[in-house]
Amino acid sequence: MGDVDTVENFFGVYLLYCLNPKYKGRTYIGYTVDPNRRIKQHNKGKQYGGAWRTSNKGPWSMVMIIHGFPNDIAALRFEWAWQHPHVSRRLQHVAKKKTKEKTYDFCLRVLSEMLTVGPWCRLPLTVRWLNREFVRDFPVQKLPPMHMPICFGPVVSKKLQKNTQELKENTINCDNISNYCNICFKPNHGKNLKCLSINCNLNSHIICLSKYFAGNGDYVPIEGKCPKCDKAYLVG
Repeated sequence: MGDVDTVENFFGVYLLYCLNPKYKGRTYIGYTVDPNRRIKQHNKGKQYGGAWRTSNKGPWSMVMIIHGFPNDIAALRFEWAWQHPHVSRRLQHVAKKKTKEKTYDFCLRVLSEMLTVGPWCRLPLTVRWLNREFVRDFPVQKLPPMHMPICFGPVVSKKLQKNTQELKENTINCDNISNYCNICFKPNHGKNLKCLSINCNLNSHIICLSKYFAGNGDYVPIEGKCPKCDKAYLVG
């Protein structure tokens, strides 16, 4: 399956596939901040934290997970829409499940639509396959946006420690070369941002840089260029 990737502040929406011959072909869509713990709960049963729909129907395989959501609310909304595509106003154009269409294939068809419509097409998401036996190619006309990587292999979630966050914020504040925002030219005494390039001394208010990145008309920008050194970065 390849090397294990570690992701901080993990918010993911996963797809399970039932391997039990009695229930084979059934699927389940859920949300988690820890995929490795969650699949164990599903396979142990409801009494161990698994969902009632998956309890006593295992084993289940977590075949894929979509992660990179900015917070739990965004992930939970994605989960709900994936579970109820014909109730979601953003997916009413998706054709209903065909009689001979497998549930698993229908789930992937809905997913391919979700990743190409707003607001999800604007998020810095990662499509991760966890079980190669279930990998499917996305339709050419419904490929995920270029900024969404398709990965293979396991992932480990890691909480960003509070003291680590505070240390990073303090480091940013102490390293400022100027106390003025390079965009609005007003004093910058609060939280501020610096360019990731070691050769650039950009100092900016968070709100100023976000407005600068959104200057091309995108409500949620995917990428932006540093206003000082012009280096491009993905946002998210």
